[in-house]
Amino acid sequence: MEFRDRWLLVTGASSGLGREMAKILAIEHGANLIVVARRQDRLDSLKAEIAKVSSAQVVTVRADLSRLEDTDRVVEESARYALYGAVLNAGVTHFGQHSDLGWDAFRQMLDTNVTGVVRMTNALLPLLEKTNGGLMLVSSMAGIHPVPYQTAYSATKAFLVHFGCGLFHEYKGRSVSITTYAPSGVVSEMTDGESFTPLRRWLMPTEQAAREGVEALRLRKYLHVPGLANRVGGAFVRMLPSKFTTGIVGAQYRNALSKTKG
Repeated sequence: MEFRDRWLLVTGASSGLGREMAKILAIEHGANLIVVARRQDRLDSLKAEIAKVSSAQVVTVRADLSRLEDTDRVVEESARYALYGAVLNAGVTHFGQHSDLGWDAFRQMLDTNVTGVVRMTNALLPLLEKTNGGLMLVSSMAGIHPVPYQTAYSATKAFLVHFGCGLFHEYKGRSVSITTYAPSGVVSEMTDGESFTPLRRWLMPTEQAAREGVEALRLRKYLHVPGLANRVGGAFVRMLPSKFTTGIVGAQYRNALSKTKG
């Protein structure tokens, strides 16, 4: 894909991975952007930051993507442009005992991570097919390997892995690509809580993850896990019994939570 002077949509662009990908696309690749998040002030600061060093156009859209009316409004705004790419990155998590995750919070997670993504994917693919474009679903390694104490989040990301990889094959040979991106933990507001402190050494720098994500979209990859260590480790883990490896991850997370409760 060639991004220069083309329009791309990036959700979850107010911080972390989404913000970094937006900056790379606009500043280094010359893409025009439609950036989406819940916090307008963060979107405005992103637009101003890009304007200092790039002539790329940036349109901001404040939206809560757990609400279908907001996802539809984002699609309507995107349809005003010749949309060439979409990075569906918005997501929320819960780190802790699943029993501590309230029903309303779970529904918001499900609506943001799954329902909203499917709703937007269904509506965006026809637009992207007209421009020979590409769509990227941002999942997680937690969607490939179960993660206890992020159980519901891990399950929503597993849905995205299967959804994206299945669509890749359904749309093969057509004028649009579907890439599934599965980073490990990334330094961001999502992992900024005290509970993540003991696990922070395992987190990938945001810029590195963002660069690999943009490149995965550009090359129209199928399923991409960033970081050589993550790819090698993932291949090794698949050779071992899932119950064993999931137990090790669960022990690490349980230990992190116990230190936090201290």
